[in-house]
Amino acid sequence: MKKIIVAIDGYSSSGKSSMARRLAAETGYRYIDSGAMYRAVTLFAMRHDMIGPDGAVDTEAIIKSLPEIEIDFRPSANGQVTLLNGEDVENEIRELPVSNNVSPVSAIPEVRHALVAKQQAFGRSRGIVMDGRDIGSTVFPDAELKIFVNASAQTRAQRRLKELIEKGVATNFEEILANVVHRDHIDTTRAESPLRMAEDAIALDNSNMTIEQQDKWLLEQFNIAVAKASGSNTIS
Repeated sequence: MKKIIVAIDGYSSSGKSSMARRLAAETGYRYIDSGAMYRAVTLFAMRHDMIGPDGAVDTEAIIKSLPEIEIDFRPSANGQVTLLNGEDVENEIRELPVSNNVSPVSAIPEVRHALVAKQQAFGRSRGIVMDGRDIGSTVFPDAELKIFVNASAQTRAQRRLKELIEKGVATNFEEILANVVHRDHIDTTRAESPLRMAEDAIALDNSNMTIEQQDKWLLEQFNIAVAKASGSNTIS
């Protein structure tokens, strides 16, 4: 059967990364977390004092630093980790300080152009599952399967809180909800590749779905897309 590109977009903490990761494991495809790439750039900027305590972003400094930033992924016991210039930064990029700063960094056109080029390079041989904000609309407009995931802000904040508690990160629901709402606003209103559902994407509101229900639904959509791309009338 023909290998395809699966593009999963959606709002922050909607569960799209976990869905994408599990689908990749189920199908033997490579998983690429585009959000982790923007978080890695943000972490680099924070470490090099390009983001002030008040959240002010030194856009020019970040743009100049882009050639110095290498991002890749490495398999791990839990799936994969994100590498920033060879360093495993998987846990650090998921913490709230990075979450609070990633949206303005992601809105910088030069950052998006640089990372989109890297993402497109990952997908040249197809056989990938990639999630993010603009995968189906900008990075891979020709992806054979596009999914757009959403859930209520409260549901997404609860999921994020549970994830951080499990990692031992001290935080509270109100702070996370404010971060989710703030990121939604920035992601949907930025001038460069704003968050939007591609016209040919399939919408999924998973507010009241179990993980098992999500995975079953997504695998069904995957099998339909593969059969269609392969010119087959049967679904494997």
